[in-house]
Amino acid sequence: MDELLGRAWWMLILRGTVALLFGTLALFWPGLTLLLLIALFSVYAIASGVVAIVAAIRYRATHGSWWVPLLLGICSVGAGVIAALVPGITALVLVAVIGANAIITGVLDLIAATRLHRRLRNAWMLVVTGVLSVLFGIFVLLFPGAGALALVWLIAVYALFTGALLVVIGITARAWRHDDLTSQTHAPLHP
Repeated sequence: MDELLGRAWWMLILRGTVALLFGTLALFWPGLTLLLLIALFSVYAIASGVVAIVAAIRYRATHGSWWVPLLLGICSVGAGVIAALVPGITALVLVAVIGANAIITGVLDLIAATRLHRRLRNAWMLVVTGVLSVLFGIFVLLFPGAGALALVWLIAVYALFTGALLVVIGITARAWRHDDLTSQTHAPLHP
């Protein structure tokens, strides 16, 4: 898993960038309607999921833990497709889809963090991202009656925070991968 994330550091940065873009649009778009929120969420979930799936498939032959990002990607794409195909769904169903997606992706981020805690210096950021995702999902599911504007703000802040953490983790994984490659090329040969 640590080797997979070391090679797929770009996946974390891209997921984080997509989340930052989604969060910024949701936060600063005045008069955001529920239908537009559904469309933004759909694009965000599909783009994030596709990135995770591509990374998992790309490294499946060499890494045994490739299924974690694959599962994360399938979950995100599924949530995005549901939101895109049925835009007339009620706010309550949208809240359930967003909440379930956040809980599942949070759990998968926590799994990744536990597998990386010895290898990645900033694995705690992945733990924070996972915990925030799970708590956000639970909060959204427990309080579905929150107003649409409050939901938009909550989703925006969640996306911005987790996006920033994912970008930092991706940059750290890239540096860690670079350090590994450098140490391998300078390692003495053993007869």
